[in-house]
Amino acid sequence: PVTDGSRELHSLCAQLEFLLQFDLKEKKSFFGQRKDYWDFLCQGLAQRRQEHEGVRFVTSLDKLKTPVGRGRAFLRYCLVHRQLAESLQLCLLDPENLSEWYYARSPFLSPQRRAEILGSLYELDGVTFHLAL
Repeated sequence: PVTDGSRELHSLCAQLEFLLQFDLKEKKSFFGQRKDYWDFLCQGLAQRRQEHEGVRFVTSLDKLKTPVGRGRAFLRYCLVHRQLAESLQLCLLDPENLSEWYYARSPFLSPQRRAEILGSLYELDGVTFHLAL
């Protein structure tokens, strides 16, 4: 199993975060806080009317104060529960929502790139992750 001490884990999470933040449009919350991929994921999952256990779990953690911290916790939760590809796929189904959150260079806006990314993420479902949540 992959654990918190794995260098590959840190590289994977950094690459996932880079991918989710690449060409992300700058958005602000009502109170002026910058939105991040965490907000995109929450909105995408909510639009699919999916009450996601990962979102519920992360929002219950009082220690997490920033969207980036919540996003990182969500990625770890999804890796442990083998839900990353499915969760991201649900968020990527609506092209209008994608265009609202990402500029044109985002790989998520290319059907071919999106399929490649999701295919790779579905392969991760075969990997066991033992991570501190």
